[in-house]
Amino acid sequence: MSKAKVRAGIVGAGFSASFHLEAARRVFCADVEVVGVHAKTQGSTEGFAVKHGIQAFADLDALLAGIDVLHICVPPALHEAVAVKALARGIFPIVEKPLTGYFGDDAEDFAGRGASMAQARTGALDSIKRMLAAEAQSTARILYAENWVYAPTIQKEREILEKTKGQILWMHGEEAHSGSHAPSYGHWHLAGGGAMIGKGCHPLTAALYLKKVEGRARFGKPIRPATVTARTHALTQLPNFVDIGHIRADYVDIEDFAMTHVTFQDGTIATVFASDIVLGGVHNWLEVCAGNHRTICNLNPSNQLQTYNPVESQFDDIYVVEKIGTKQGWAMTAPDEDFSHGFPQEIEAFYRAAAYGDAVESDSELAADCIATIYSGYVSAANGGIEEPVSLL
Repeated sequence: MSKAKVRAGIVGAGFSASFHLEAARRVFCADVEVVGVHAKTQGSTEGFAVKHGIQAFADLDALLAGIDVLHICVPPALHEAVAVKALARGIFPIVEKPLTGYFGDDAEDFAGRGASMAQARTGALDSIKRMLAAEAQSTARILYAENWVYAPTIQKEREILEKTKGQILWMHGEEAHSGSHAPSYGHWHLAGGGAMIGKGCHPLTAALYLKKVEGRARFGKPIRPATVTARTHALTQLPNFVDIGHIRADYVDIEDFAMTHVTFQDGTIATVFASDIVLGGVHNWLEVCAGNHRTICNLNPSNQLQTYNPVESQFDDIYVVEKIGTKQGWAMTAPDEDFSHGFPQEIEAFYRAAAYGDAVESDSELAADCIATIYSGYVSAANGGIEEPVSLL
């Protein structure tokens, strides 16, 4: 049986666009042709195209005219507009996380610090509604690129929950490192917030997903978030912060630390930490405390491979692990970081959806629940941590 042919395009030419392209080229289920790329500037578009051997498109509409799947790898402020345009043409948008958010309604003087978080929540929910409406009218579906859902550790926990019918009582997790790659991160009007949305969306979505899995296994319907309590801080912006260059500290109007505590519809809980002030590489983990088992899902770092390097320069051309400060000494070296993080698995699943109509685990409902929870978290944080209801769509 011959494989379905799927034509793909990429919008964006930064860090995420590169790993999306590599993951698309590893797809097995379909015959994928990455047609081309469109990015913000002619230089970035052409540079990415030449580097990866694909066509450069000066116009997004021209790219859309010849593809079936669009990888959306641009700042979150552009996600809605690009995804809606793709859906209107029956093209499957693979939307990087976070799905959408509130970006200040294009006000030139918008500043995230001091802005109304109630208004931000309304704006984010309205954006989700528009995206879901576009999806409902399309022959395509939103494919939410939350790689944590497809990470091998999280998927093993899915199997455990489905087969044992376990009840999750508490989850706690973290994503933290020393600062984002993206120049747009640090500006609320481009990113939709700081650590809570930029980092916290990952372990939070994994926690929301596993409660959905539990609900499906035990009751035939998902268990969804009900309320949230949160606190945020801008630690690198404190007047007494000592900047010695190891931690990114050029954030304009976002938080660099967040704690989010979620209560689900069944009264069980999850606690998520997210920050940009942690040295030593990326810290990605989620611990599941159930009534019949306990699981620690380590995405990064993992001790699957450990290396000792006595001389920094020996590893100049060797990738060790994301955001590690030095390659000298002992390191939790990643043998295949993309695989451990679930990137190729999610893209494989998304192409199965586009080519054959398969269901996906990371869909628009899960993405909507994540955004609704986070923006209620911002409201809670603005009010000193008061519990806020999550408005489910």
